[in-house]
Amino acid sequence: MTPSRAVLLLRISYRKAEEEAEDDGDETAIERVHKISKGIGRQEEDGRALAKRLGWTIVKVIPEDDTSAFKRRQIKLPDGTTALRTLRPGFRAALEGLASGEFDGLIADDLDRVARDPRDLEDLIDVVESRRPRIPVESVTGSLRLANDADVTMARVMVAVANKSSRDTARRVARKHEELASEGKPGGGGFRGYGFTREGHQVVEDEARILREIGARILGDWDGWTGEQRADIDPEMGESLYSITADLERRKIPTATGVPWTPRSVGSVVSKASVAGLRSHKGEVIGKAVWDAIIPEERWKLISERLAMRAGDTDLTLQRWLNGVLCCSKCGHLMTGSHGNGGPRYWCEPKSGGCGKMAVKASFVEDEVERQVLELLGKPRILEQLRTVADTETSDEARAELAADEAQLKEMAGAYARREVTFPEYKEARGIIEKRIKESRALLVSRAPRVLRKLLAGDVAAGWEALAPVDKREVILALVPGYDVLPHDRSKGNKFDPGRLVPRA
Repeated sequence: MTPSRAVLLLRISYRKAEEEAEDDGDETAIERVHKISKGIGRQEEDGRALAKRLGWTIVKVIPEDDTSAFKRRQIKLPDGTTALRTLRPGFRAALEGLASGEFDGLIADDLDRVARDPRDLEDLIDVVESRRPRIPVESVTGSLRLANDADVTMARVMVAVANKSSRDTARRVARKHEELASEGKPGGGGFRGYGFTREGHQVVEDEARILREIGARILGDWDGWTGEQRADIDPEMGESLYSITADLERRKIPTATGVPWTPRSVGSVVSKASVAGLRSHKGEVIGKAVWDAIIPEERWKLISERLAMRAGDTDLTLQRWLNGVLCCSKCGHLMTGSHGNGGPRYWCEPKSGGCGKMAVKASFVEDEVERQVLELLGKPRILEQLRTVADTETSDEARAELAADEAQLKEMAGAYARREVTFPEYKEARGIIEKRIKESRALLVSRAPRVLRKLLAGDVAAGWEALAPVDKREVILALVPGYDVLPHDRSKGNKFDPGRLVPRA
C-alpha cells in the first residue's frame, strides 16, 4: 500500500551540536554549528525528494526545532504517576496521527532524527504494528525501516548504540565543564552572559555600567536619582525590580539576547556570580574566576542578600495590580491575575483554594476601578481626611514593629550566611517573621501610604498613570478594603457591568 497521507518528521538539536563542538575544541566544527539552522530545511528537501521517488504523498510536515531526543524530564503521566520522558510534542503528534489514521506513513531523515531513547522507539513500533499491514516507515539514509521483525531488531540495536553515544557525550561534556569550573574558566556554549563577551569573557563596558547601576538601585545608593526620586526610595529596601525594569525599557537599554527586560531578568543578571569575578558550577560558587569582576565581591554579596531578603515579597514584581483587592462573591476567596483564552483576567483559582466559578476580564475591571479611584481622589479635603487616619498611635506601633522585624530578618540571613543556623532553622524563622512583616505592612498600607500623599500633592491623573502596579494596589487598599465581584448577568449581554464591583465594608 502506497501512503497517500504521510507525515514528514524533522528534528534538529542546536545545543547538543554546540556542546559536542565545544568539547572537541574544533573551531571548524563550532563555525559549522552556526550553519545548522539550515539543516532542518535540508532535511525537508531530502524527505520530500524521497517521498517523490517512492510515490508517497506528504500531507503534514512536523518540525522539531532545537529539540533533544535524548534528554529526559520528570513529567506527570495520564494515570497520575510521574516518570522520566523525553519532551517531544512533535514526535507525539506524529504518533497520535499514525495511531488515529490521520497519517498512513512516516518519513524521516535518519533513525536518530526519530529516536535516541529506546522508549520512544518502542512507542513508534507499537503504533506501526497496530495495523495490518504495518504502517510504512522510511528514512532518507535507509537506517530506519520497520517492515518486518528483522528491521525492528536492527532499529532497536541502532537506537541502543545511539543512546550510549549520547550518554558518553553527556558524561564527557559534564566532566569538561567541571574541569573548566575548577580552573575558574568560562564554560562556553549557551547564551552570552550580560556584561561579558561570548569569546574570552571580556567585560563589555556599556553593559557593565548598567549592571553597576542596577546593583546601586537595589542597594538604594544610586547617584542617578533626582532629589524627588531619592525621597521615595527606602534605603533599607532599595528600588523595586519592577521600577528598574520599567526605566530600562523606557531608556531602550538592550538585553544580551534582545528580548525585553523583566523584573526576573533584572534580578538575574546582577545576582550571577560571574559579575563578581567568581566561578559557579551547578548553582554553587566554587572559587575565583579568571576574568575581571564588574561589581566588587563584597558589594555583590550585599546585592544578593538584598534580593534574597525580598524574594518573598510578591508586590515587588506585581503585574496585575488588583491582586488581593478583588474577592469572589460566591466563595469569599481572593481572586488572582491569570491568563485565560480571552487574555489577562482575574480568576477565583482552584489551585489556591478558590471555587473556580468567578472570572472577570482584567482590562474591564482595571479600567473601572481606575475611574472610581480618580473620581474619589478628586473630591475636596480627601488628603486631610486620609492624613488624620494615618497619624495614629496604631500606625506608629506598626511602623516600629515592621522595622524591628525587617532588622531581625536581615540578622537571620546573616546568621545563615555565617552558618550559625541550619537552612531548616532559617526557613522556619523566616516564615514566622515574614508573616508578621506582611501583617504590619497591610496595616500601614490601609492608613494613607506615602505614595498616596505624593499622588494627591500634584496632578492626580498624571501621577496615577505614572505609578507602578505595586503602587496602584497600595493606593487602592488605602481607600477601600477591596471589592466583591458579582456573577455576570448574561441578560445584559457581553458588555462589562460596573455594578458587578461592590466595595467591601
